Amino acid sequence: MEGTASFDLAREFRRLVGDAGHHSIHDLNQLEDNTKLRLYSLLVPAKIYDLLGIDRETFSNSDGERVVEVKAPPRETFAIIEVREHPGDQDCVFFLEIEDTAFFKIDINFLIVNDPRSPRFNTDVDEAGRRTKFATVRRNIPEEVRAMEAGLAPGQVRRGLRVFKDFVPLARDFVAAMGQDMVVAEPLAYNNAIIFESYGFNYIRGRRKMEEIHAGFQPGGELHARLDGSTPFRLPGMEKTVRGRAWAIHDGILGEPWRGIEMYRAREPANVCTFPGWVY
Repeated sequence: MEGTASFDLAREFRRLVGDAGHHSIHDLNQLEDNTKLRLYSLLVPAKIYDLLGIDRETFSNSDGERVVEVKAPPRETFAIIEVREHPGDQDCVFFLEIEDTAFFKIDINFLIVNDPRSPRFNTDVDEAGRRTKFATVRRNIPEEVRAMEAGLAPGQVRRGLRVFKDFVPLARDFVAAMGQDMVVAEPLAYNNAIIFESYGFNYIRGRRKMEEIHAGFQPGGELHARLDGSTPFRLPGMEKTVRGRAWAIHDGILGEPWRGIEMYRAREPANVCTFPGWVY
């Protein structure tokens, strides 16, 4: 399956941009708008197009509404791809922001996938309607509790669509077509890092921290002791699952913000696992 995806994407990439070197997002952003739309839309998994009934030629839904948008200003080093079920919807079904790094690699800044037919949890705004910015400036505890009890992970406002397995080969082959050898990502939460591991990502920095977190959640560990029921996100037993650990870390159980983790996916997958035998 990945070989087929690679062949098709590489061929379409060459058809759109030719054989001239386009080794950065900034280079690609110099192309004309329709070419950029078709090029960056290659990063959207087929499942998204099929689910929403999007025509791949017009990028419109069955109502004739244009629902795929690309923001890639010529002067900038980033590109944003947004896919909605209908124009004006609050949430994208698929949102991707990629950017050139200072070391001439491609960084996945944000990847957000929402099931538009699933319930929404307002974890992205507080009770006064102010943005929480992924809980870095404020939180909406009641909504977070509801989201957690519904099986969501930190940062999610809706259930996902499980398309990361489809996205990884697209991202890998897209950067390969650019002449690059890896894609870089900073996981927004602990659960993202574990999922990235399972799809062949390795660590640029932060592996030791991830191993220390795993050790801390073992019986007798410092983090395990802090699962004392003092908040809904620190219940005994949460150390047993990726999602449970993620919520505890989101709640500040580390004693410091979640940061300092950077990962990469090379052409060949890595074999890294900092949570052996994990259950999501």
